[in-house]
Amino acid sequence: MLSRAVAHISAAALDHNLSTLAQRSGTRLLLPVKADAYGHGMEVVARRAAAHPDVWGLAVATPAEAETLARLNLGRPVLLLTPPAPEEVGPLADLGVRLPVGTLAEVDALPPHAQAHLKVDTGMNRLGARPADAVAVGRALAGRGQLEGIYTHFATADEPDLTFARTQLGRFRAVLDALPPALAHCANGGGVLSFGQIEGMSLARPGLAAYGYVPEHLRRVCPLRPVMTVRARVNQRHTVYPGETVSYGALWRAERETEVAVVGMGYADGYPRNATLKAEVLIGGERRPVLGRICMDQFIVDVTGLDVQPGDWAELWGEGDLTATEVARWGEVIEYELLTGVGGRVERRLA
Repeated sequence: MLSRAVAHISAAALDHNLSTLAQRSGTRLLLPVKADAYGHGMEVVARRAAAHPDVWGLAVATPAEAETLARLNLGRPVLLLTPPAPEEVGPLADLGVRLPVGTLAEVDALPPHAQAHLKVDTGMNRLGARPADAVAVGRALAGRGQLEGIYTHFATADEPDLTFARTQLGRFRAVLDALPPALAHCANGGGVLSFGQIEGMSLARPGLAAYGYVPEHLRRVCPLRPVMTVRARVNQRHTVYPGETVSYGALWRAERETEVAVVGMGYADGYPRNATLKAEVLIGGERRPVLGRICMDQFIVDVTGLDVQPGDWAELWGEGDLTATEVARWGEVIEYELLTGVGGRVERRLA
């Protein structure tokens, strides 16, 4: 069957971003591919990234993601970033998944063959051991020969004011100084762009930045490229006559005879319903408005004067004139939400 909507994943853009971020950080990368690689397709992205020389390993958020990734046998370490349930520890270790540890109880629960990364909570107050407790946990891991890595996560490294990020970095360094050498990593995308090379770090973990999106004040730091371009097919073309309305709620009424195209992607596929009466798409070589309310499976576009027929493609966002940043703004969401919200009915295709 033909695809009604496709997310084209640019291998060239991904390769470019990985190389650029590795150069900026001065380290190899531990690439987050959680949440279906931020909506880009975990298997598609992981296979490409695993072949990149600057990628040390891949990081995920759930045990199910870790198991799926480990079974692909891509030849790169897989780190689970959030604690698994006790009954999941053994099976994940058997698959070679690196496990996060933040308590002495979690150290004791590790099978002898497991490798772990000590999670240090330097200010997120989310997961991991506080610095005062992290040293004891790290020493216990090191004593068992299981301390592969030590990591923390910045809360504000993508903000213009880096005061708190520097405080977190200082707390992290104090823990590192008290422990045997291990793979140290702290910089997310904001950290890589804001700090560049951080002395003593072995890896960096750029998330959304690896897929081409960063806060506006950091866009000039590195020339990153959006990796995803989303296109959807035209299902039907027809005429709407003056006085007639379009879609649910009758929010748009034709003032003139209007040719419209019905495009096969809707909010169930991740196109934001809140973009109603604001959105535009690229179709027939032009930027045209979306008419009326966005539906679950489709939306309607003004194609008057264009040679657009069923089977043609509309571009919803991509690397060029119309980006995910603009669509996210119309939809009143952040780029993370837009991209991770792209649904399973949208085919991911390496381009």
